[in-house]
Amino acid sequence: MTIPLSLLETFIVVARSGRMRDAAIALSLTPGAISQRVRELEEQAGHRLFRRTATGVTLTEAGQTLFAVLDEPFLRIDGARRGLERSSSHRIRISTMASFAANWLVPRLSRFSKIHPHIDIELETDSRIVDLKREPVDMAIRHGLGDYPGLLSVPLVAPELIVVASPQLLQSRAPIRIPADCLGFPLLHDLDRADWRLWFKAYGEDVSAQLPGPSFSDDHLTVKAAVAGQGLALVRDTYADDDLRSGRLVRPISIQWPTNFAYYAVSTAEALQRPAVAHFRDWLVSEVRADSQISYNMRLS
Repeated sequence: MTIPLSLLETFIVVARSGRMRDAAIALSLTPGAISQRVRELEEQAGHRLFRRTATGVTLTEAGQTLFAVLDEPFLRIDGARRGLERSSSHRIRISTMASFAANWLVPRLSRFSKIHPHIDIELETDSRIVDLKREPVDMAIRHGLGDYPGLLSVPLVAPELIVVASPQLLQSRAPIRIPADCLGFPLLHDLDRADWRLWFKAYGEDVSAQLPGPSFSDDHLTVKAAVAGQGLALVRDTYADDDLRSGRLVRPISIQWPTNFAYYAVSTAEALQRPAVAHFRDWLVSEVRADSQISYNMRLS
């Protein structure tokens, strides 16, 4: 029995993204078609390959074994496919998170196109961390502390996140004076469960244990959970403004923001040898400087 390559490709895309919906977008299929392909592959393989979770899917032991065999060959196929689809000198592939793309990058891309009309941008949004040394991605824009061994990174913007909570959650509890005090409360997480851990690390807190609490794909949902008293939330101030003004939320701790907790443009040294990639990195830096100058001028006026 020969298993169709399309089923194996679907398996790889689902395994990498961890969500049927994201795989459907990547393969230009419906979520139902993705589920059907996964079921067909599992029937032919004779094993369950995925476990369904509240946020997506995870690999079973049989799925992990299959992924270990197929991942490298499909990375090579992806690389060859993209090499055929694009001119390597005039098209670059950027990976970033959907929130950064929507709120900061995409509104500015037309300015890059005016300066470099011969360079085409392929923008993919994904919460997972891509492997820049193995995957056909030229640059990633990541939210973190800037520590990316073996890669080159430049800081871009550092949007401040604030800790908010409902007054009811804080009643009859010791006040929060330092970041470590937050560990005594339930925490509300972003979908990849990274922000709290990075926040603690930025303040010198070594959090090695798993941080419990629900996770949300949207900051507005996180804020709603905080209003309901379900835990402390770490969110952009703009998402919590209305609830802070109304008193539904308060800031239990207010400390200077760690400036190293920011968005970074990350790439390999090899990728930056390509003029198109270097031009894009330099343009990102110039946009950040322009934003900073505008903010400075507004403070003076």
